[in-house]
Amino acid sequence: MTPDKPDRQSLEDWEMRVDIARQVVDLCRGGELVKSWPISTSRFGQGCEPGSFKTPTGRFVVSEKIGEGVPLWTVFKSRESTGEIAAPGGEQDGVLTRILWLAGLDSENTNTRDRYIYFHGTNREDLIGTPASHGCVRLRNADIAELFELVPEGTNVVIG
Repeated sequence: MTPDKPDRQSLEDWEMRVDIARQVVDLCRGGELVKSWPISTSRFGQGCEPGSFKTPTGRFVVSEKIGEGVPLWTVFKSRESTGEIAAPGGEQDGVLTRILWLAGLDSENTNTRDRYIYFHGTNREDLIGTPASHGCVRLRNADIAELFELVPEGTNVVIG
């Protein structure tokens, strides 16, 4: 069963919750779990310092959605589709398939958007479930495409 896409009037009922310890993102509605996906957060730990490559914690909002309609595994550079389709593996921390760009709502994480922290697909699906990113929240490509379709801009996000 696929959860219904939230509408603007019920937006405040929807929330994405990232559990760093479990390496999972939960999509909740009215406090109830709708669906979960495995993720990969930063291999450098948690923090909000610029240039740290750490995953920020606290309260956020999905400020922008990028990549609607592009094929799975599409490579993005500077938030623009290159038209290239990535292969699995490699050393790069590729930004693939879709981007959910986060903006911080807490005083300590207001720099999140300027740090280019996203939910995005990855060429390293083999590392999902372990802290391995360079600060972003990575998902399998099919999973980020599904999440992208379910959450509108303005969806609340909690990372902790």
